[in-house]
Amino acid sequence: MHRTDTRRAGPREWAGLAVLGLPTVLLGLDMTVLHLALPSLSAELDPSPAQQLWIVDAYGFLIAGFLITMGTLGDRVGRRRLLMIGGVAFVGASVLAAYSTSAEMLILARAALGIAGATLMPSTLALISTTFHDPRQRALAIGWWATFFAGGMAAGPLVGGVLLELFWWGAAFLLAVPLIAVMLVAAPLLLPESRDPDAGRLDLVSVALSLAAVLPVVHGVKEAAKEGPGLTVAASLTAGVVFAVVFARRQRRLSSPLLDLDLFRNREFSVALAVMLAVLVGVGGTMFLVTQYLQLVEGLSPTVSGLWYGPPALMMMASAVAGPVLARRVRPGYVVAGVLALSAVGYALLALVEGPGDLPLVIGGFSLVYLGLGAIAALGTDLVVGSAPPARAGSASAMSETVQELGVAFGIALLGSLSAAVYQRTIAGAAGPGLEPEVADAVEGSLTGAASVSGQIPGQLWAQAQEAFVAGLNTVGVVGAVAVPVLAAVTAFALRHVPAGGEGPGDADAPSVDTGSPSGQGEPGVQVCGPSERR
Repeated sequence: MHRTDTRRAGPREWAGLAVLGLPTVLLGLDMTVLHLALPSLSAELDPSPAQQLWIVDAYGFLIAGFLITMGTLGDRVGRRRLLMIGGVAFVGASVLAAYSTSAEMLILARAALGIAGATLMPSTLALISTTFHDPRQRALAIGWWATFFAGGMAAGPLVGGVLLELFWWGAAFLLAVPLIAVMLVAAPLLLPESRDPDAGRLDLVSVALSLAAVLPVVHGVKEAAKEGPGLTVAASLTAGVVFAVVFARRQRRLSSPLLDLDLFRNREFSVALAVMLAVLVGVGGTMFLVTQYLQLVEGLSPTVSGLWYGPPALMMMASAVAGPVLARRVRPGYVVAGVLALSAVGYALLALVEGPGDLPLVIGGFSLVYLGLGAIAALGTDLVVGSAPPARAGSASAMSETVQELGVAFGIALLGSLSAAVYQRTIAGAAGPGLEPEVADAVEGSLTGAASVSGQIPGQLWAQAQEAFVAGLNTVGVVGAVAVPVLAAVTAFALRHVPAGGEGPGDADAPSVDTGSPSGQGEPGVQVCGPSERR
């Protein structure tokens, strides 16, 4: 491992973790609040179908595209400084979104929120990495970081529902104001500044190439989820891959690359990223299908559906804290394999769902899937940031976040497409000759399509559409129940060399680290300033 400084954190550092929890909770809230506000803002702003999609997608596109750039920028200008700048920008964009008077204005605000949001998550993770020197404490701190995010996601439907009942739709965006205000006051007092003193200049060509690589991939994946495979999807993915190759070649030639590709030579780093990607594919697709099940099969309102996400979120929060504690006595690879085995049981439960009335089975299975996600998010993230040189903490944190964003997007596209294919095969021919062609096409296309014409079809056909959707959910459950145990076995084998207790041996082929430290203090190769010291 790269970290030999084992100074234990005190009350100030743990108070600083609470400060870092504020933007983390905010980003979790932001993931779920918009979906509740969408009907109200659509009624007032009257966006076109394309504009409505951009209102939802603009944030995700740009946060995924800018994560690598912002993580590396934090290494250069200071992680605390970037966190505070990003916080101010996030508040400004939130106010702009709250008081938008047109769909175009809201899309612009959501895009600005995505860019600002890309500064927050890598900065919080990098600051945890450089504040908590002791490996055990760092693992626990990252577990709490994952818990903050899960808590924000769980609280989003409840908080958003209350705000929408008491105020107008824009109030949902103003949650950022008090949380970021507290962070801006407390951060200079409790968080040390840290940066890479030898980072060099930011290469703007690499920034452009990273966007050209990530954005087409995200766009292609989202299009595949909405429209299925096609020429647009293939062109987007091909363009992303081509630019990714050009980006990688440029990084190899630069003395101060935007992304240090030597990080991937470290086995812990690469395996942890791969496992998180695979797990998020499953979670993203399952979350997408469970949300539809709650509203279209069980007939629950969006608010009530959101509240049913509470038990899974609580399971995720518990495992995010318990995982690092258990990894003090059991090898992290075995802990990850164990929680993946529990997730496989969750997928198996989803494979047993028969239709309306199986809500306990769905929530129980989804809770086990989320249980695995919590521990893997905590332990995987700790392996990623802990195995990277301290000077690359921001870059490593950004890679962790980018993989998670892509995993969710891929999961919705891949598992959503699998479920849709099963649905269409199961419902084929059920509409019969008595329906209008447009109505029949809607029913045979998807359950959401059937829901849009539910008043024009017989009740028996609607029940068949629900059964066809459940068949798709069952198929995804079977795939997860088979694939996840294989992933568990591979993970246990690949990470078998990482001992319990947070002290890893590191890889012989790991990237070298500048061990020079200003004034002989702080992390190797990282300039660390006092909590209130300004640059």
